Amino acid sequence: MTDGPMLPATGNLFAALPAAGAAEEEFATLLTLPGVRVERIVSRGHSTPGSEWYDQAWDEWVLVFAGEAAILIDGEAEPRRLGRGDWLFLPRHVRHRVTYTAPDTPTVWLAVHAGEDAS
Repeated sequence: MTDGPMLPATGNLFAALPAAGAAEEEFATLLTLPGVRVERIVSRGHSTPGSEWYDQAWDEWVLVFAGEAAILIDGEAEPRRLGRGDWLFLPRHVRHRVTYTAPDTPTVWLAVHAGEDAS
């Protein structure tokens, strides 16, 4: 890898969506900068397994561009429903889990992770 100026990049958030029936969610990193990672997530009926929780050491901001989802935050009685255009900020170490994503249409998320350790 050579050091040099960063080059402009372009893409389309809806390009090459995974086919219906994919066994796993798709995670694609779109941009990585020091301390920041932007990724596209595509879900089709996926949720966090069993009683598992995400407990991340970084902040995460998510935006739903298409589809719908529900995220349960530890300590809250009901999941937060997210639809097209809805976003949610999850500070580091806020335990959460995805309880629902639309099964019949792709849920396309944009996730911005801030404060990740790049090592």
